[in-house]
Amino acid sequence: QVQLVESGGGSVQAGGSLRLSCAASGRTFSGEHMGWFRQAPGKEREFVAALNWSGSSTYYADSVKGRFTISRANAKNTVYLQMNSLKPEDTAVYYCAVDLSRRPSVQRYDYDFWGQGTQVTVSS
Repeated sequence: QVQLVESGGGSVQAGGSLRLSCAASGRTFSGEHMGWFRQAPGKEREFVAALNWSGSSTYYADSVKGRFTISRANAKNTVYLQMNSLKPEDTAVYYCAVDLSRRPSVQRYDYDFWGQGTQVTVSS
């Protein structure tokens, strides 16, 4: 029922920035969590960041903390991932996801709905 539409991926030079967007529909969001995950070829899908929809509490993987910022625009049911100081190791397909539980999670299997993924490529 929940649909997620991502945009904003692309290719940038190391040190550059991108902003990913994820527009959610099909549900009135309140206490759910929106997460961003990424997956590089041959690697497991890993947690990047999460946000509590109602309270805007945020959580970050150590690898991106201080460089990435997750935020929301309630009126648009949209969650953003601002990615600054990008590194080649940030190259991956990025996915947004919704966790219907009201507890934060870094586990992929805790998330109930997923976007299609958007490619981010960072060149050195």
